[in-house]
Amino acid sequence: MKLYAKTISATLPDWASVVTKSADLFEIEINDEHPNFQSLLEELATEIEPGTFGVKAEDLCSRLGIEMSNPSLQQLVEQAQTLICLIATHPDYRQLLNEGYQPDLNIADAQTALTYLQWELEPNQESSL
Repeated sequence: MKLYAKTISATLPDWASVVTKSADLFEIEINDEHPNFQSLLEELATEIEPGTFGVKAEDLCSRLGIEMSNPSLQQLVEQAQTLICLIATHPDYRQLLNEGYQPDLNIADAQTALTYLQWELEPNQESSL
């Protein structure tokens, strides 16, 4: 499991480690099979809605001493566009295509959907004239 955080505590548990760090984002990998992590989940588990038990992300983050990243939708769309480009050029993806992989929706469809979303998020150029 991965978490993305703006800040992290000085020490993370042995089942969590920083994978990447940029100026404003930490990518944290969590070994969700580690017994200590499983114990923490059991301790934090609450009834989220009638009959449904789980762990609230804010409770887990609080216990880890991290502040979750809350990027703008525009930033998320830009990151998604970058990831889709990486997927489209990845050798494993290219191999799947060469082996006959033909999904109903493809990478170009995803890029188009994100482009439309990005256009909606941009300020209307005509109203600013």
